Amino acid sequence: MAVTDGFYMACCTSVIVREVGMKEFHQRDIATSYALAMKSERAGADKPDWKAINMAILGRWKRSGLERIKQRAHDILNGKVTP
Repeated sequence: MAVTDGFYMACCTSVIVREVGMKEFHQRDIATSYALAMKSERAGADKPDWKAINMAILGRWKRSGLERIKQRAHDILNGKVTP
């Protein structure tokens, strides 16, 4: 099932920050959660703290990693790639 199908994320900030801190989660995994957080915010289901999320990502990866995550998240939401 695609990220864009009827699901939303609650507590987006804490979920993504926790995932970033776990070595078994990779950029592709974080991008999926990032996309779901974006979708949830658009629907009014949650209000992610993007500064905290992005700082956590930058604490683990370089700026290029953050940009890859953001691009993949947008691609997921636009149906260009599957999660």
